[in-house]
Amino acid sequence: MASYIDIAVNLLGSALEPDIAQIVQAAADQGVSPLIVIGSDLTESAAAIQLCQNYPNQLYCTAGVHPHHASLWQTDSKQIQADLCLAPQVVAVGECGLDYNRDFSPRPAQRQAFITQLELAIELQKPVLMHERDAHSDFLSIVSEYRPHLRGALLHCFTGTRAHMEAYIDLDLHLGITGWVCDERRGQELAELVPFIPKDRLLIETDSPYLLPRSMRPKPKSSKNKPEYLPYIAQYIANLRGENPAEFAKQCYKNSLAFFNLSQHNG
Repeated sequence: MASYIDIAVNLLGSALEPDIAQIVQAAADQGVSPLIVIGSDLTESAAAIQLCQNYPNQLYCTAGVHPHHASLWQTDSKQIQADLCLAPQVVAVGECGLDYNRDFSPRPAQRQAFITQLELAIELQKPVLMHERDAHSDFLSIVSEYRPHLRGALLHCFTGTRAHMEAYIDLDLHLGITGWVCDERRGQELAELVPFIPKDRLLIETDSPYLLPRSMRPKPKSSKNKPEYLPYIAQYIANLRGENPAEFAKQCYKNSLAFFNLSQHNG
């Protein structure tokens, strides 16, 4: 059976939280292990570290402040985040970035929190897991400035245009692709772009419980997306790229191990 790493799972603060043990096991049964648990604010990041301690080698996490929560950023936030990032379970700084679609936090606060977290990733020499929605121009200018010093930079849940994709690849970013690509209404443009992402820059994710792949048959009874569906997404992307699904899965797994520096766990 192929091995997969789901690089973005919202296990905490979501509809998945009540069923964590069952979700981790069901994913592992499909070869999806470990899972990377997203920390979207400092409290959740601390909880994610504790959760990962209960599932050694099965769960790792990020520690960061999502742009939705950027207005909570305070003078001591960077130090708190730095301490969290020293936990061995934390494999990336983030989720951080810009979201001008919802504007849950004022844009200047988003930019400040994002820049500070990029600086932290550079200081700690940890990769960064980033979010961008309807903020391409500001995102690009900020990331361009810091990219030369970052150990690794991943834009998760990429759904942009060809021009966006080319700009991000020029910056040597990794791009995370979700089941959005399986949506014949919204995902059409992404489906056309996926074949042009260099194979060593591509990572796959569910972003569960969100973005359940619309093309799954039989349709899951629950509308919740789960990490166990990652092999379906992988096969779908492999088909779009005209690649052998097993080879594609192997490449994505290798990319994920390298990006998150998990190679020592490759049993």
